[in-house]
Amino acid sequence: MADLARVVITGVGLASPNGSNLSEMRRNLLEGVSGVEPYEIRHVGKTFAGVCHFDPLRHQTRKALRRGTRAGSIGIYCANEALGDAGLELESCAASGTRGTATKLDRSRVGVYVGTTEHGNVETENQIHEVMEYDFDLKFWSHHHNPRTVANNPAGEITLNTGITGPAYALGGACAGGNLGIIQGVQMLQLGEIDTALAGGVSESIHTFGIFASFRAEGALGDHADATRVSRPFDKNRNGIVVSEGGCLYTLERLEDAQKRGARIYGEVIGHHVNSDAADFVLPLPQRQNECMRAALDRAGLEPGEVDLVSTHATSTPLGDVQEVSAMRELFGDDASVCINNTKSYIGHTMGAAGALELAGNLPSFDDGWVHPTINVDELDPDCELPGLVLNQPREVGDIDTILNLSFGMLGINSAVVVRRVPVHQH
Repeated sequence: MADLARVVITGVGLASPNGSNLSEMRRNLLEGVSGVEPYEIRHVGKTFAGVCHFDPLRHQTRKALRRGTRAGSIGIYCANEALGDAGLELESCAASGTRGTATKLDRSRVGVYVGTTEHGNVETENQIHEVMEYDFDLKFWSHHHNPRTVANNPAGEITLNTGITGPAYALGGACAGGNLGIIQGVQMLQLGEIDTALAGGVSESIHTFGIFASFRAEGALGDHADATRVSRPFDKNRNGIVVSEGGCLYTLERLEDAQKRGARIYGEVIGHHVNSDAADFVLPLPQRQNECMRAALDRAGLEPGEVDLVSTHATSTPLGDVQEVSAMRELFGDDASVCINNTKSYIGHTMGAAGALELAGNLPSFDDGWVHPTINVDELDPDCELPGLVLNQPREVGDIDTILNLSFGMLGINSAVVVRRVPVHQH
């Protein structure tokens, strides 16, 4: 089998509850700034959520906003920002933010791969609420409902906005969706099906009361007197998830193509794996999580001790965090040189966007040598103790060359992506 092409990240576009671009998000991660805020939604009432504050009109018209979905809008924003950040321009529509003269892309050779979780039920729930106001007179049912609810909507809206004519679809990977989008983009580039990928995940989950209500029914919806402290993975008194919206899409290219045009390279995707617990609807299985991590490292050609930073999935639920720590403990043992952090403590759980968005927050570590901490850990749960945990204060480490990005989801889906720093002389 011929060697697979090396795939690198050359652009990042994101919408996070604590930042609408990578530099803003990174600054807030290092300064301990949370993006969780008080939130109210029908039937559930007052709760907490991670809400994005990007400008949707930066890349969309008001008419398009009215017709489309929040997930589509987040995806459109992230896609355009990722292209602009990479210094790329589609044949017929310039992405903003390009540096100097942008490289033009063949729209038919660009693929769009968007991981997602809850898409479709948001629009259905909202539509039912609207017709309920008119005694269920279905003449008030929107004729936009079907294109809003199909599973491929976020990816499809991106193509309508950008004119991309290559393959575009969504991947239903629950809360592992963001990692799945990245993996799909890498594989399609290696297969030669496309020359550029826009890959990652999006979530509009805060716009449906059902998600909040279900987590509350499970006893898994987080609560605290201070909104910024609700999400507290690994803390002894953690009590549940913060539901959040968000998105992150990466521009992915083959290394040789990126080098040829002199692109800035954030990192190289050198390993990945996806597996299934086949055990329970919601409870994770540490053994399968461990197997997923090991398989991703095997593909990357790395030993556990060669990992510099682990971006955890931990959602701030009592059992889920312990299970994940158990899986990591078996893999890394007492190795204190492996730094371990969590981004949900700042932004809550962005569901289908989580894997991609949390990786983004850690990518700058390759350049600045700092690891952002897990915040809000007042008292570390003894069952969550690991030697490498970075808690409450950022840590200056120096050289960080490898990141293991973990993302798990309901129905037992596990994903891991390994990214490596590319030395400047290889750019």
